[in-house]
Amino acid sequence: MQYQTHTTLARFKPALCIIALLALLMLWHGPIAQHAHYHDFADQRAGFGLPNLSDVLSNLGFAIIGIWGLKLSWPQRGISRAGWLLGFFSLILTALGSAWYHLAPDDTRLIWDRLPIALACAGFLAALASQLHGQLKSQWFAVPLAFWAVGSVGHWVFTQDLRPYLLLQALPLILLPLWQWQISGRRPAFWLMLFASLCYILAKITELQDQVLFNALHQILSGHTLKHLFASIACLFILQSRKYETAHSPV
Repeated sequence: MQYQTHTTLARFKPALCIIALLALLMLWHGPIAQHAHYHDFADQRAGFGLPNLSDVLSNLGFAIIGIWGLKLSWPQRGISRAGWLLGFFSLILTALGSAWYHLAPDDTRLIWDRLPIALACAGFLAALASQLHGQLKSQWFAVPLAFWAVGSVGHWVFTQDLRPYLLLQALPLILLPLWQWQISGRRPAFWLMLFASLCYILAKITELQDQVLFNALHQILSGHTLKHLFASIACLFILQSRKYETAHSPV
């Protein structure tokens, strides 16, 4: 029993160090407020009776991948099932919440955009954490992470400080590839998870260059629309990693 506890702590030691380091950096930085003009997106063109058409419809990818992931994960009975279900179901909610927000962007609607994104991060982290542990079902990770997800959005609502939410978004970028590598080594599942992180980093970069990219691309696509597309591709890579692991080790 003591050996198993020591082994488990050794597996999670890199992740705990990363979480502690990022948390300390955010504490040192101080509160992070939302940009004053956050809701002023570059592409405000309407179409088919919908305002901000591109930013609304580009959420469709999340719904497709979420449904696909649920179809894959529902029949499974492994220890990571609950985490995957939470993650993929939250992608469907992300599609709905983000589309609802972009129809008329404001802080109130933004809650329903950010909340499912945070829950998706919680679900995917819980799934990989349970696989890394090897014995605990992902519910034991998903429940506290889901509380963190809800609390991080609530913290932003009441304090305007984004740090807990941003930390939860940042962790999958590092921990999902790390944990997948610890679980499976350099098999395709690891590379797919690494590509997922890189695509999501691209999504965040394009989000910050919304107007610049809209002008550079002759007003065909904006940076925020590209953010949705790159984030959807990131989720697709996570799904493909899940499919590979299911085919070779159904957990």
